[in-house]
Amino acid sequence: MTVEELVKVLEMQEEILQFSSFTNADAWELGNMVIQEAKRLGLTVAVRIRLNNGYTVFQYGMDGTNLLNEQWMTRKENTVKTLEESSLRFCMNLRANQESLEDHFLDPREYAACGGGFPIRVEEVGVIGTIVVSGLDHVSDHDLLVKCISKYLHVAEVPRIRAV
Repeated sequence: MTVEELVKVLEMQEEILQFSSFTNADAWELGNMVIQEAKRLGLTVAVRIRLNNGYTVFQYGMDGTNLLNEQWMTRKENTVKTLEESSLRFCMNLRANQESLEDHFLDPREYAACGGGFPIRVEEVGVIGTIVVSGLDHVSDHDLLVKCISKYLHVAEVPRIRAV
């Protein structure tokens, strides 16, 4: 798959995986779903769901995660919040255009060009927050989110990326 094809798949994921509404109860259920799926697969991750106003509505770090995971989540979150697209999509667009974070005036200490951050987009409203995962390779972080969001939204057919 070319980088351009990957970007198209990532765009489709974001178009398909939109919420009709999103509450703190949704954040609790979705966050727990990600943790349960990680446990089922024997993975160790940290997960955070934060609204654009800065309010954290869910956060959990499995045993084995640490402050570094939290720092990565913050950088991924900043990317999604600023660009209103998944952090993996931004990463692939940078690759496709042979650009860097600095080309977009983004400080690499504050932003991340890697997978693991996904926008919480409410239909007819827009991006209202982010869900981020840290602990795996960046494509697996992204895929875990897509898998769980699609399951939560009861969307059976979502194109997925497992390796880049």
